[in-house]
Amino acid sequence: MTDAAKDNTMLNAPSTAKAMSRRRALLGCGAALTGAAALAAPAIAQGAPRTLRLASSWPAGLGGLADSAVRLAEQINIASDGRYNIELYWPGELVPAFGVHDAVGAGEVDLYHSAEYYFQNKHRGFNFFTTVPLGLTTPEQTAWTKFGGGQALWDELNARYNVKAIACGGTGIQMGGWFNKEILTADDFEGLIMRLPGLGAQVLAAMGATAVSLPADGIVSALFEGSIDATEWVGPYNDLQFGFQKLLTTYIYPGFHEPGTMASFGMNLDLWNSLDAQDRALFETICDAELTSHTADFYGNNGIALVQLLAESGVQPTRLPDDVWNELSRVSFDVTASVANDDDLGRRIVESYESYRALVNGAGPISQTEYFARRGAVDLFAGL
Repeated sequence: MTDAAKDNTMLNAPSTAKAMSRRRALLGCGAALTGAAALAAPAIAQGAPRTLRLASSWPAGLGGLADSAVRLAEQINIASDGRYNIELYWPGELVPAFGVHDAVGAGEVDLYHSAEYYFQNKHRGFNFFTTVPLGLTTPEQTAWTKFGGGQALWDELNARYNVKAIACGGTGIQMGGWFNKEILTADDFEGLIMRLPGLGAQVLAAMGATAVSLPADGIVSALFEGSIDATEWVGPYNDLQFGFQKLLTTYIYPGFHEPGTMASFGMNLDLWNSLDAQDRALFETICDAELTSHTADFYGNNGIALVQLLAESGVQPTRLPDDVWNELSRVSFDVTASVANDDDLGRRIVESYESYRALVNGAGPISQTEYFARRGAVDLFAGL
């Protein structure tokens, strides 16, 4: 890769060891200053802050996701009044991007910020606590997790691996991705090699493509090397930052594969069980607050970045043809339902999820569709 190319991609993000160390130092100092302020009050005795190591699956500087990990660490430090000092580590500093779940379960790292579908090699049920093709949107995913029985099933699954996880973000409905050719028929997926994680990868395989799961910091180099023909990563906000518009010609919408991708904050289960009710509430409340901030960050910045892509980069998004969408939908429902055949827990996760999807598939979509139509929402791509 040339230096100029690097300058135009995510590989030039501020992720040097010096920047990372400075970030950890700032987080630690923030907690230390909070603790010092508390010690200044003569009537209060404060102990040393408890340091917890947080491993992120996102590279430093990645808008939305890395920012979310930073906010979580900072807010825990502040809200705990100096009792906790969260040290944030980027992929490769302690463990690889996809190794955070193993490391936290083993107690090698205390916490992670990631997405559960990266752990589907352990159990395909993990996908349902991030997103599944043709599944729930971000508000629906949050509702199922919090009020539809999802959290209890998530806890049961993660307990097998000595982990406790909490929802802490949502990206909304994602774009279909970037391709080196047009997708006009279902046959156009044949032989395609695409970066795509989760159950969406199994859908692509059924369509004749090959899907590979790559961490964020490996996508651009794979495109330059030619080892993949296509990729997806959330939407315009991050697409613009990666520079995908300079590397691939076809931008497709909408995405079938990730309608409501949920980020997760994981903790070693033994650590979680050792916490009192106050500290459990502290972590849960911070995650709830970050769920709002993270989701708002993506919704707002995706809109801003899309306008920039259209106006400045000459990008002309392509709407996925209805017959292709219909075939992807058919395969998606089959792949998602097949998790019920894996084991009893897989069956219960699928049954709970699908029952909730059927429950919310009435009033919500109908009211939203009518509202957006009457509000005057327009398709920005319609004239392209």
